[in-house]
Amino acid sequence: MGSARSEGPPSLPVYVLTGPTGAGKTDWAVQLAERAPVEIVSVDSALVYRGLDIGTAKPSRALRERIPHHLIDICDPTETYSAGRFVADAFAIIRAIHSRRRVPLLVGGTMLYLRALLHGIAPLPTAIPELRAQLDARAAKEGWPALHAELGRLDPEAAARIRPKDAQRIQRALEVCLMTGQPISKLQRNTASPLEGCAVRYWALVPERSELHDHLARRFIVMMAAGFLEEVKALHGRGDLTARHPSMRAVGYRQLWAHLEGAYGLTEAVRRGIAATRQLAKRQLTWLRSERQAQPLDPATAEVSWNRDITLDLAKLGL
Repeated sequence: MGSARSEGPPSLPVYVLTGPTGAGKTDWAVQLAERAPVEIVSVDSALVYRGLDIGTAKPSRALRERIPHHLIDICDPTETYSAGRFVADAFAIIRAIHSRRRVPLLVGGTMLYLRALLHGIAPLPTAIPELRAQLDARAAKEGWPALHAELGRLDPEAAARIRPKDAQRIQRALEVCLMTGQPISKLQRNTASPLEGCAVRYWALVPERSELHDHLARRFIVMMAAGFLEEVKALHGRGDLTARHPSMRAVGYRQLWAHLEGAYGLTEAVRRGIAATRQLAKRQLTWLRSERQAQPLDPATAEVSWNRDITLDLAKLGL
């Protein structure tokens, strides 16, 4: 990332369209890309994985062949994809899109990735397997909420934005603190975005919460009818995936995986999947309220004006 910044920021803008899951971001992006010189760059931690299609509402292969999409189907589900890797990949793609005299449109709701790209990501130390094993052993004995409480004493800022049962992020924050002697939140603040100096236009779809909750429930049922359970069965049957893999912790996949492991029945798995999807949307909306850079848009009324504004913006650039 440091060497990329030394080459200077791209001269063309970067567009960002975010919002909670189910808000309609992909549909908006596709409508724009059909008439404007933009290419879609996914900001979604689940879309990077091959084989996770139905439960992620992944754009179809036919659509992706017709309209350029990036950072979709780039990893096997056994891999771990990080915010740091996303920033490096996204910045390289942004530069390539600009070289074609087109404009990147970043679309998605993985807020950790978006924050890392827009605000920078700290050069954190590589994990030490022995330390991770120690933290895992403590968590098995004491529980992740207890380790979260310890993080609260060492780094209150990080603990405030990490859920008490988010094992992966608690583990990473603690190990960085123990390895460096500094809070991970402090290290993350002392960074610069690779897009620093670049014109970023940033919009957020903000639907009415009760309508979104109803839509998410209906969407989950539609996914089940489309073969979501069969998709998870195929992943489960591979034999090289476990519930610990980040891909299988994605919303919906986690609950159906637990059902296949005998934790509860299918009706309960669906109920939990819908609840987890709604919780994800709530966290995304909470995060967006702190993003002053983002211009809020009403999904029910603003698409035409949004398209018009971007078309005018591109015309001023001679695109």
